[in-house]
Amino acid sequence: MPRTPEALRLTEGDREALELVARTRTEQARRVDRARMLLWKADGRSLAEIARSLGANVNTVALCVRKYREGGVEAALSDAARSGRPASIGDGDRAWVVSLACQRPCELGHPAETWTQSALAAHVRAEAARAGHPALARATKSMVWSILHAADLHPDRVRYYCERRDPDFEGKTREVLVVCQQLSFRFDDDGDLLPWEGEEPEVHVVSVDEKPGIQAIAPVAPDVRPEPGVRGGALLRDGEYRRLGTVSLIAGIDLQDGTVEGIVRERHRSREFVELLEALDAKYPEGHVIRLVLDNHSVHRSRETRAWLEGHPGRFEMVFTPRHGSWLNVIEGFFGKMARQVLRHIRVRSLDELRERIELYLREVNASPVPHRWRWGIGPSGDGKEDAA
Repeated sequence: MPRTPEALRLTEGDREALELVARTRTEQARRVDRARMLLWKADGRSLAEIARSLGANVNTVALCVRKYREGGVEAALSDAARSGRPASIGDGDRAWVVSLACQRPCELGHPAETWTQSALAAHVRAEAARAGHPALARATKSMVWSILHAADLHPDRVRYYCERRDPDFEGKTREVLVVCQQLSFRFDDDGDLLPWEGEEPEVHVVSVDEKPGIQAIAPVAPDVRPEPGVRGGALLRDGEYRRLGTVSLIAGIDLQDGTVEGIVRERHRSREFVELLEALDAKYPEGHVIRLVLDNHSVHRSRETRAWLEGHPGRFEMVFTPRHGSWLNVIEGFFGKMARQVLRHIRVRSLDELRERIELYLREVNASPVPHRWRWGIGPSGDGKEDAA
């Protein structure tokens, strides 16, 4: 009489876990098969019958059942870690690859400035035996990538930063931000400018800078106007053009009312900067103080500029931003806005037309000026943020 197969005893939790694995479509096939082996064995089926149903070897089914009895569900469904081949690349080999990646290729006899993975792998293979790392003599690009990835190293990338070359960077930054803080007291909670109540002369804060090299570019063929549903509705323009020269915009934006005073010239020397000072002098009432926030450009400190300022004592005050501190100057944001709104894709027939269009933009800005307010924080780094009221 044939012997009745012994059923595998499963706990309620194990049965639910195995049924979930057996039903899923995202698990590995071998885990699903092993889950079915255990469930069918728990239903009283024989090892041979289960093996025939799954197309597996009977010893495979027996091993799965034994692993469950010894270690539970996860032990039965998973493969035990294998020893594998001993690692042939040691920590010293990896450290050598990392040290090479931290050097410039041109320092090691190559013409390139930065490594590519292929170039680094080739250098490793060529120098491995001589450097005492024979295990790397057949290093592949993927092997080098794995070593660099583990070290979180990317020698093919370059990130730029700006070195602080102004020894008084913190002091100048704080001075500019204090001016912005004092200016914030001139506005009420609704952002409206309060009337001047001090006994001292009223102060107007103006952010000043130059935008040189604005190109006058002329088309060589007429544009094709956009049409609905044609070419995505975009304007069609010939890629060729003619350069007619450049102009410079020297401008100052009043941080209290948002108006802009600017002049457009073909050069930006001291005499052009003095022209802007004269325009600012004529703009504000006599007796008021004009406080300029500007950078250390040579024309702002030139002999001609100083001579003109000496002829107007008490009228102008200079607050200089630190070197590489353009983020402190609000006029830079205005120049960026103008580049996006007007100068981008601009085509003109002459330098005069370019000058007229820039001056027209300044008049449009002054027709609806936006005062700028600075939300600032004077901390250890002297950081600040600009905001438009």
